[in-house]
Amino acid sequence: MSRTVQLTLLFLVPLALLVAAFVVTGVFPARAGAYDYVVRFDLPGADAPVGLPRVDGLPDASRPLVVIDAGHGGFDPGAGQGDLKEKTVALQIALALRQKLLEGGGLRVALTRDADRFIALPDRPDIARRLNADLFLSIHADSAENDSARGASVYVLSERGSSQAAERFAARENGAGRVNGVALSKTSENVGAILLDLSQRGAQTRSTQVASLLLRELGDAGVGMHRDQPETAALAVLKAPDMPSILFETGYINNAEDAQALGSAQGRQVLADAAAKAIRAYFARNAGV
Repeated sequence: MSRTVQLTLLFLVPLALLVAAFVVTGVFPARAGAYDYVVRFDLPGADAPVGLPRVDGLPDASRPLVVIDAGHGGFDPGAGQGDLKEKTVALQIALALRQKLLEGGGLRVALTRDADRFIALPDRPDIARRLNADLFLSIHADSAENDSARGASVYVLSERGSSQAAERFAARENGAGRVNGVALSKTSENVGAILLDLSQRGAQTRSTQVASLLLRELGDAGVGMHRDQPETAALAVLKAPDMPSILFETGYINNAEDAQALGSAQGRQVLADAAAKAIRAYFARNAGV
C-alpha cells in the first residue's frame, strides 16, 4: 500500500466515525472541555398587549391625538397588483399623512406601524385606545373581482353593511383576521352591547362626521370616488367603542387608473393632503367638545 493511500485512510477513518456517530445519535460528540448548558428566557404571552408606538408632535396631552393605522404589513401583504402591494401603499400614505399633520402643528400623531411589520388585527384599535386617541384612521387599498371598480371610499362601523359590496369587503378584511386577528363577531361577548351603548353612538356620530369631511376633501382634490357617502360595515379594526374611527379605502389596487395614482408619490400625497385637511376640519368643528 502506497504512503499516499495510507495517509488518505488515516484522515478518512476518523471522519467516517464522526459521521456515523451523527447518523446514529443525531448530534456530534462534544469536544473535550466544551460547555453543556441551555439558555432559557421568557417569551411574551400570546395575549400580552403589543408595545405602544411613539407619539410625535408637541409633548402636550391637551393636543388632539390622531392614530394612523397602515393596514396589513409583514407577511400579510393585503391586496396586490404585480409589484404594487396594499401594505406598502398604506404605509407610504400613512407616513405622508403624519408628516402633513405635523407640519401644520397643533396635533399629536402616532402610527400603529412605521415599517413593514405585522400587527395583529385586534391590536390596532387597542393601540389607539391605550393611547387615549381622539381619532383612529385605518388606511387600506381595496381590490375587486374585476378591474372596472375604482375610486376611494370611507367606512364607519356598523353591525350591518350599507350594501352587499360593503358586507363582502368586511368579510374579506375580517377574514384576514383569521391570519392576523379575529372577526368582529368573535372579539367579545359584549360587542353587541357596546354598539348600542350611548358612548358608542356618540363615537359613531363623530366617525360619520369625519368620514363625510374626508369624502368632501377627496372630491375637492379631484380624487375619483367609488362612493360619495360614508359606507358602513362590521369591520373588526373599527371596533373601538369610545373614539371616532374610520377606514379610508384609498382606491382599487387592481384598477389601472387607481394603481397609477397609488403607485406614484404625487398620487399618494394628494390622498394624504385631503385626509389632513379633513382631520383638521373635524377638530376645528369640535374644538372644546
